[in-house]
Amino acid sequence: MSAAIKLAVGSLLIGGVVLGLKVLAWWLTGSVALLSDALESTVNLTTALAALVAIQVAQRPADSNHPFGHHKAEFFSAVLEGVMIIIAALFILREAYEGFLNPRALDAPLEGVLINAGATAINAFWAYILIRQGRKLRSPALVADGKHLWTDVVTSVGVAGGVLLAMVSGWWLFDPIMAALVAVNILWSGSRVVKASLSGLMDEAVSEDSLSRIRDAISDAAEGAVEAHDLRTRHAGQATFVEFHLVVPGDMTVFDAHEICDRIEAAIGKAVPDSRVTIHVEPEHKQKHTGIVVLD
Repeated sequence: MSAAIKLAVGSLLIGGVVLGLKVLAWWLTGSVALLSDALESTVNLTTALAALVAIQVAQRPADSNHPFGHHKAEFFSAVLEGVMIIIAALFILREAYEGFLNPRALDAPLEGVLINAGATAINAFWAYILIRQGRKLRSPALVADGKHLWTDVVTSVGVAGGVLLAMVSGWWLFDPIMAALVAVNILWSGSRVVKASLSGLMDEAVSEDSLSRIRDAISDAAEGAVEAHDLRTRHAGQATFVEFHLVVPGDMTVFDAHEICDRIEAAIGKAVPDSRVTIHVEPEHKQKHTGIVVLD
């Protein structure tokens, strides 16, 4: 079992525990804000399952129907997660509206807040682990799951503050007001997750930092060539695809040109792990005098 799959399974287990604690907090208090927090945790659990399935699919080797691999499966999971976040926010807004129409005093608010705080602490720890390890493993699904959990942490803190404020002031409208604010924050978070995932599905280029490392690797390793141009990149899950044209002297042998290509592929692999490199070799009359200058 890979590290990414272990983390996805861990998200399922922790999501179940956190959901149970938040449902208990809502059951004790009857708070609309705490109910909204519990509803978001049901989304956490659903999306953790989606992330697990997506990661398993993404790690399948390339086949005849998918010669470039299955890496983009993780982006579909992240899009689903964003959509589920938005749906949860709409449910929360409905509950908040009902709370505005019929505000009521809460039962055992302090006990509910304390239980919810325990669930929030668990979520905060796991969100940190998912984001850190997801970036290390270059897993969009894990990073999206971690960012979603962190949003849950922030909203849970706000929910607790709203419940405590309602308890101290006796103005029970604070409870549905906080639930509505939670919903708005979740909508914003969901839109960001969807936007980031769609960029991967649309073959967006790698970051400027990664592109700079790729260009430097080509320039340093292409000794004997003339130039490299028409560099194109895209990322799909853990894989980075790199394509460019390499101009070599017209009298260079195929063997020597291939040796240069091997050096470049190895250099890019060190600069950007899990890269897939395609190089089109051209004679020197094809040079454009633009692109990447080869260092001597």
